[in-house]
Amino acid sequence: MDQLIHLFPGIGSFFVDEPLVAISRVVLIVFGMVLAYYGFKRTLEPLIMVPMGLGMIAVNCGVLFLDGGATGNIILNPLASDPDTLINLLQVNFLQPVYNFTFSNGLVACLVFMGIGAMSDISFLLMRPWACIIVAIFAEMGTFATLVIGLKLGLQPGEAAAVATIGGADGPMVLFTSLMLAKDLFVPISIIAYLYLSLTYVGYPYLVKLLIPARYRGIETDFEMGFVSKKKKFISILVINTVLCLLLPVAAPLIMSFFIGMAIKEAEIEPLHALLESTILYGGTFFLGLLLGVLCDAKTILNPKVGILVVLGIVALTISALGAILGGWIMYLVTKRNFNPVIGIAGVSCMPTTAKIAQKIAMEENPYCMIMPLAMGSSLSGLIVSAIAAGVFISTIGMLTP
Repeated sequence: MDQLIHLFPGIGSFFVDEPLVAISRVVLIVFGMVLAYYGFKRTLEPLIMVPMGLGMIAVNCGVLFLDGGATGNIILNPLASDPDTLINLLQVNFLQPVYNFTFSNGLVACLVFMGIGAMSDISFLLMRPWACIIVAIFAEMGTFATLVIGLKLGLQPGEAAAVATIGGADGPMVLFTSLMLAKDLFVPISIIAYLYLSLTYVGYPYLVKLLIPARYRGIETDFEMGFVSKKKKFISILVINTVLCLLLPVAAPLIMSFFIGMAIKEAEIEPLHALLESTILYGGTFFLGLLLGVLCDAKTILNPKVGILVVLGIVALTISALGAILGGWIMYLVTKRNFNPVIGIAGVSCMPTTAKIAQKIAMEENPYCMIMPLAMGSSLSGLIVSAIAAGVFISTIGMLTP
């Protein structure tokens, strides 16, 4: 039996692991299959879920016996901190360099933000800026509500703030903030955030249809699609980037990354634009999904606080969605019915997922209803507001510490 266990350690390790760890591995293997399959089916975001699912399967199947009889894998060890141990792992674990040099320092989040910026157009925000910003502010409701709830549940201020940023529905922002404020829970918070952000495409349409009657969902909204010169857009990018970096220097890496992508697009620097919009964005997203998958090791996520994080993550996104829809209704009333309340959900800044949700729901009721430009403007505003919230948390969280 011992020979069989050591001949096939992936299977044999199930018999020597603690029962809770072994069961968790099985659950995570099955869960990884589900994520990859639904990514393949396009029910979930395939760019994240397919590599994440395969990584989750591999890290929980590929367990072997290490020195001293301990079990582990040669893929990644996110908890390594001793310099000598880390140097050894960098020479063995094939994803260790990618994790330590791009993921655990927030670089991959900045790379993804550069790509998102290169795909964004600030003219959507400039069409009706106040409407977009107001919706985005309401859509941040889940972030601040979850901060309070997390503190009440006994989380440390940094931990509560990190998980609360899930309410902003911006994966790189959550990754960056949790790295700054809750390094010990950085791994589970990041995993939970990306799992839930993929599920918004499934759950948010039901919430919108529940709270916005059909006769309002197809309302056509007037807005000026006037020409915005590249000069005006470029200057706007410079001004907004400058103001946000001055106000929130701790979030400057993410802010700069996003706006440099937009600036390169508007400056028509084609080689860099193509690099950011394709290679950097999709390469960063691929490694982000793969690393999130291999971080789902049973021993890594069996932290007693993970259960609280799971609940708080869904609470944050749900409250943010409710706030966003409320913002949509308020703008509908303020503008005397010249605003489709469905646009509100786009204020939750999961770009461009929530904007697509808004447009799809509107067209189901009225095939001629075009709200995508305003939805993208709201989503872009949501990203900026999320950056502001994250910057405020990082700057002031010390004031919340007893």
